[in-house]
Amino acid sequence: MDTTQTRWRKVAYGGMQPGFDDNHTDDTFLQEMVMNANVVKRDMLKVMLDSVSISQYLCIVSLVVLVWAHTLNSTITEKFLIALDVTLVGSGFFILVLTAKMLSLNLLLSYAIKIMFFTTGLYVLSPIYHTLTRSISSDSIWALTTSLVILHLFLHNYTGSTIRAPGALENPTLTSNISLNASIVASLLIASRLPSRVLVFAIILFSLQVFLFAPLVTYCLKKYSFRLHLLVSFVLMVITLGCVYRLHKVLFVVLLGVLVFVNLVCPYWLIRIQEYKFEINGPWDEAKLCFNITD
Repeated sequence: MDTTQTRWRKVAYGGMQPGFDDNHTDDTFLQEMVMNANVVKRDMLKVMLDSVSISQYLCIVSLVVLVWAHTLNSTITEKFLIALDVTLVGSGFFILVLTAKMLSLNLLLSYAIKIMFFTTGLYVLSPIYHTLTRSISSDSIWALTTSLVILHLFLHNYTGSTIRAPGALENPTLTSNISLNASIVASLLIASRLPSRVLVFAIILFSLQVFLFAPLVTYCLKKYSFRLHLLVSFVLMVITLGCVYRLHKVLFVVLLGVLVFVNLVCPYWLIRIQEYKFEINGPWDEAKLCFNITD
């Protein structure tokens, strides 16, 4: 067949066209090509504000580590820790009631019952946790705890919640569950080095309250008011930096450098690398997922 008389056309399915090779294209093939059609132009200020959530949680984990350090040094008493646990539970429920739009009385009562059973079970098991790592050297405990905290920070879901928030459409991901398990194991390792069972119970309860419910509270707070979220985050940063400075000046410099890196350097890098993003869309078939691979 004469190819000058028969016009070539793009056929997605059905095999070869008579008179043309299977890989044949003409001059009109690339007329529908579009470059960078879906590339999002990011704003520097918007990226910096979004990165505040990461700095906020870094400060929360830093405060938990500070409480661990002061408890191991016997500068925090059992009564103070228990009072801190009660304060955290009360303030957490208060913030949830004020900010969570989908929070009902039944759901709130369900949370309270679960916390009661959880606290009771934790108190019963505290003698076991107290002697859990007696045969392991302290150096191994510190190294393993540090590794688990770093793993927790690396895999943590900074855009969502550790547990499913009221009204949320998606459940926590696999990586966030691994992150939560790493924080729980780190808490148990630290608690096993404390001198009394009451301290073991109080420090584990404190750690799990923070790692389980702090992301939920901050998530609901951010959904309720982004300005209030920013205010709480900056206040938390100032408090954390002040506490770390009193503990160790070198750690203060490290934490300050990390916060500057997260809030300034990383957004700047993200904006700069947008210049090198190159996307091509055209008349060819593009494979697109029609399902969520995380399900």
